[in-house]
Amino acid sequence: MDVEEAILSRRSIRAFTDQPVDRARIERVLELSQRAPSGTNTQPWHTYVCTGAVRDAISRDVIEMFDKGMASKYEDYGYYPPTWKEVHRDRRRGVGWSLYGLLGIEKGDREGAARQSKRNFSFFDAPVGLFFTVDAYLGRGSWFDAGLYMQTVMLAARGEGLHTCPQAAWISFQEPVFRHLNIPEDQVLVSGMAMGYEDTTAIENTLVSEREDVANVVHYVGFD
Repeated sequence: MDVEEAILSRRSIRAFTDQPVDRARIERVLELSQRAPSGTNTQPWHTYVCTGAVRDAISRDVIEMFDKGMASKYEDYGYYPPTWKEVHRDRRRGVGWSLYGLLGIEKGDREGAARQSKRNFSFFDAPVGLFFTVDAYLGRGSWFDAGLYMQTVMLAARGEGLHTCPQAAWISFQEPVFRHLNIPEDQVLVSGMAMGYEDTTAIENTLVSEREDVANVVHYVGFD
């Protein structure tokens, strides 16, 4: 698979099969991803990979917290702002309602929306979960580096025939993640990620999110 195909075929998959992923395949993805760039080569990321009983325990405990309404707020971690500018709000809503429309979840159906949101915490049935952290003392430049690394992981996964879904949803339910994975307290969670093989029969996987016209986001200066 060439780079263009990997980029264009990468999507956030929200339904996976239960086909196991060989550890050697995961290791190949992460070996390649270690070539991701970082400021002054600091390589600030840590990656925790879980499957089997540990993955299931994280899911069980977080789903229990979800059902009890024990979510923290994204802004408590400086992850998302408490209020959004209209352009970003509309993009968020757009992809959300596109997904819900495919699943038959109508506006105002809070139970349906919650049910779909909770699927994050079963990794959308993917057999492999990944969590990415950086040391807590580091600044936003290192978070940027971690994002570069995660993108490299997702593209390398495509080269191995795998699909992924990056999941910020775990930010609101961190305690079981840190506990079951023995993540040190001096690290902070950047994101989770589901990894596995796409369920090609699932309608939610037909979603291709819209992208802004490149003319609205790219600014050329100094060209004739």
